[in-house]
Amino acid sequence: EVRLVESGGGLVQPGGSLRLSCAASGFGFKIAVMSWVRQAPGKGLERVALIKSDGATDYADSVKGRFTASRDNAIGTLWLQMNDLKPEDTAMYYCALTNEDYQPRGQGTQVTVSS
Repeated sequence: EVRLVESGGGLVQPGGSLRLSCAASGFGFKIAVMSWVRQAPGKGLERVALIKSDGATDYADSVKGRFTASRDNAIGTLWLQMNDLKPEDTAMYYCALTNEDYQPRGQGTQVTVSS
């Protein structure tokens, strides 16, 4: 059974930082292309970062230069370091397998950027 568990979200002021984590199990994580996606209230799902099995990454223009995705295949964990956070980054963040629907994905962790 695929299991993805995100953590690390919270309330942060604009300009602040957060580091999200995702613990993955139940599938071939080491070879999987993984994504971090987010969904803001009333909006669709947006992929913010993709990370391949070798650590190569790709980012949405909206987060490029501010977010950094990483992974440790040995322990089945993903991270998303988010710096210089903006109010428009407020959303539920999920780690997910990279496919058309980004399914399965975890339960998500809420990130709120507000002063």
